Amino acid sequence: MQRPRMVASDVDGTLLGVDERVSGRTASATGRVRESGIPFVLVSGRPPRWMPGVAEQAGVDGLAVCANGAVLYDVGEDRVIWQRGLTTVQLADVASALDTVLPGAGLAAERIGKSAWDIDPFVAETAYTDPWGNGQTVVTRAEVLGHPAVKLLVRKADMRSGEMAEAALAVLRDEFSVTYSTNSGLIEIAARGVTKASGLSDVAERFGVAAPDVIAFGDMPNDVPMLRWVGHGVAMANAHPDALEAADEVTASNTDDGVALALERWF
Repeated sequence: MQRPRMVASDVDGTLLGVDERVSGRTASATGRVRESGIPFVLVSGRPPRWMPGVAEQAGVDGLAVCANGAVLYDVGEDRVIWQRGLTTVQLADVASALDTVLPGAGLAAERIGKSAWDIDPFVAETAYTDPWGNGQTVVTRAEVLGHPAVKLLVRKADMRSGEMAEAALAVLRDEFSVTYSTNSGLIEIAARGVTKASGLSDVAERFGVAAPDVIAFGDMPNDVPMLRWVGHGVAMANAHPDALEAADEVTASNTDDGVALALERWF
């Protein structure tokens, strides 16, 4: 493609190395993108509270698409611009349906207010074990489902995430978005039509940039809609097979500065 008018990147497994840091080479590349006046947009499954540290390393402070497209967040202003979440009725319906195909799975909910930390953002029932060992507020299942949420996380440690997603899709069909960003027995449920592509398309429209002029980087199934939507989708060498298939190009791995390697053609 010609020089892109917008750059979008996933965070974990893509922009960050295994040490969860942006390398010097990659930070230099993202800095040149910004210096040229081209928007650099973080697009992640992460919630807003986990974005400022990444943005600081990458030298960006504008809009970030969070929670797999359910939240648009202004990093510099610590402000949630919009959220597209699940109602309590929808949460209850999803939980009931999943009990039939994923018995024993633990549930957690990601919630959002007007900024990253103005409400208790993450609650989980006892059966939910965090795959990354992060702390969490433990509540009853009724409390998990009792308030609107931007996504419902479903954990079943004895299954692969892909198997869980297939089981969930069999009962939820196209009424909800089902995806995953790790193979460790965790899937994420969002409102119908909510994907990284839907969130990024809103950002592109705000900047007056068409999809063919956007380049995006990703590595997991939750990146697939975005990689297909943009004019040039780039998968990391370490990517999931679904992301590799969806991409127009495969760059080096996240540990080998794959994002920088691709961007250095233009910046």
